[in-house]
Amino acid sequence: MKHTQIILVTGASSGFGKVIATQLAAQGHTVYGSSRKAVSDNPDFKMLQLDITDPASVSNAISTILAEEGRIDVLVNNAGMGISGAIELTTEDEIQRQMNTNFIGAVRMCAAVLPSMREAGQGRIINISSIAGVLAVPYQAFYSASKFAIEGYSEALYQEVKPFGIQVCVVEPGDFRTGFTAQRQMNEATLSHSQYGEHFTRTMQNVEQSENNGCHPDKLGRAVCKLVNKRRPAFRTKVGPWEQVFFARIKPMLPFRLTDWLIRKFY
Repeated sequence: MKHTQIILVTGASSGFGKVIATQLAAQGHTVYGSSRKAVSDNPDFKMLQLDITDPASVSNAISTILAEEGRIDVLVNNAGMGISGAIELTTEDEIQRQMNTNFIGAVRMCAAVLPSMREAGQGRIINISSIAGVLAVPYQAFYSASKFAIEGYSEALYQEVKPFGIQVCVVEPGDFRTGFTAQRQMNEATLSHSQYGEHFTRTMQNVEQSENNGCHPDKLGRAVCKLVNKRRPAFRTKVGPWEQVFFARIKPMLPFRLTDWLIRKFY
């Protein structure tokens, strides 16, 4: 798939999304980025206002692209956010915001592009999951739950739409140096809790240090570009620090107690 394609990248105002959109545009593709405020200082791709938690906003954005281009060849579901905290102290509102953005938002985007892709008899959906979608860690339960959901959803979607010529891929990034670290939302009750607080603070310091020492986001961008351009892309792609990728790959073969011990050594 080396020809020029019409591509939509959600969450493209910063981080992974901006890098992905920039690299795809540099390869000659027609790229639409999206964000809630549609702000971008990159002249190489168009930015649309699109709130993935708002069905009307999603519908309007997809209609705009179809009216201008006539088709959408590739959807990159990248928009997301993170909330950290103890499971029992995380509020229902926080849980709903986490799931509505990271999971339901991606589902909503897929539902919006699939009719035109089915009609065209081709298309590609790339869902940005996470290593956290295969490795759950303390205080990231609902972020991991949203990414585990993406994993299962994508496997089922792959099977359902393959007969229509539509391909589905999942990308599982490990730790990268992006603005995600600074934008993470912390559950206040966990921070001040007499029993959880100290361990939570120490764990999040380790998490943020690992993220700040992680890979450059260009590496993730290159991996997504390969999936866009390959004739037969892999369904699942892990990318990030080698030790995280290696651990995620061997986890299914390890006894649970060993996996638990290794995670506790870090967290």
